[in-house]
Amino acid sequence: MGVEVGTLTDLQIRHWVRAGQPVAKSDGEGLTFTLSASGTAAWVLRYRLAGKQREKTLGRFPDVTLAEARKRAAEDRVKVQQGTDVAREKQTDKREFASAWTVRQLAADYEQKVLSGLAAATISSRHQKIRDYVLPSLGSMAARDVTGADVVQMLDKVADKSPKLVKAVLSATRLVLAHGLGKHIISGDPCAGISVKAIAGNGATGTKDRVMLSDAEIKVLFSALPKYGRINELVVCVLLSTAQRIQALMLAEWSHINFAEKTWTIPPGDGRKSEREFVVPLPDTVAGYFAELQVLAGDSCFVLPIQKKMKGREGDDHMRQQTINEMLNRLCDDLGGKVRRFTPHDLRSTARSHFSVLGVSVIVAERCLNHALGGLIAVYDQHDYMDERRRALNLWATKLAVIESGAGNVLEFKVFTA
Repeated sequence: MGVEVGTLTDLQIRHWVRAGQPVAKSDGEGLTFTLSASGTAAWVLRYRLAGKQREKTLGRFPDVTLAEARKRAAEDRVKVQQGTDVAREKQTDKREFASAWTVRQLAADYEQKVLSGLAAATISSRHQKIRDYVLPSLGSMAARDVTGADVVQMLDKVADKSPKLVKAVLSATRLVLAHGLGKHIISGDPCAGISVKAIAGNGATGTKDRVMLSDAEIKVLFSALPKYGRINELVVCVLLSTAQRIQALMLAEWSHINFAEKTWTIPPGDGRKSEREFVVPLPDTVAGYFAELQVLAGDSCFVLPIQKKMKGREGDDHMRQQTINEMLNRLCDDLGGKVRRFTPHDLRSTARSHFSVLGVSVIVAERCLNHALGGLIAVYDQHDYMDERRRALNLWATKLAVIESGAGNVLEFKVFTA
């Protein structure tokens, strides 16, 4: 008596799915409907080849109907009779599909499987490099087709904007492509032998002395800023006045600003470098800067919403540091040496240096910058110096106002004591 074929019906299958109990029901000639304990319904073809029992998943129900499952099973039985291991063929097809991944697909897999397990600050920084530099240049290319020349061409574009970013972007690129190497999607390392210095020259090093802008340079800066837009002007004023990192300001949300208490709370992590929450006291002038930014931000939750929608990104989003970097480069070019070339981080260095000029103690100055107090001080001194920091920042804001007004010889600053 032959094996009965085509024994299942759609009605039976839907009944088993509704019941939710694990089952394995044969339709004949190796085609089996399975329902797992977790509720996954699927079709499996069981067959023997070279004396060994094998099976291949044909798809899930109801995406694959009973009729479609029978059709796929019949096609695979023919291949099995011809000596083809259809389960292994499917695995080969999957590998070939993966080997055709674009850099964008590879980067997404890297971020999901590798980057997601790292520290929050690392995730934010590396994701930004991949999103803003790697994907725009290499994202649409098949990962296996990327060459060293493609990577260099991308890095040349980065160097034109900011030589110091070349090393970090190359590192992010190398990690993404190494992920493809580990998955056998690519066969070699396109980043091998690429020299950061050959691309960016001496500008690639981050070892240059920090710039402390003098009173005269700050005066010129204040006079020049209005030409570059009110939002950019306010960003520079906030960074200079508060001595905070630009990434903290880029990620700031309105829920972090307390106008009643005149404070800005910087959450831990997320690219802000601090593992602890940090509260910045805001002088009246800086609270005014934020109030103006709130009007300009409209209904965004971000203090600095992105002004131009980026390709592939929808909804609310924050400004990128690159925007300010490029603006400051233009400003320094336009000023033609009246102000030394400086970066957003140099605004932080400028504030720190002026704290010393104003007589602010080292401990208070370091805490204004959210620097950890090392050694025994960190162990035994848990005081956050909030009142002292507020006085220091108020004094600094007063000096900035005097510099901007040009009345530097009118006001005599008293030495600050904590």
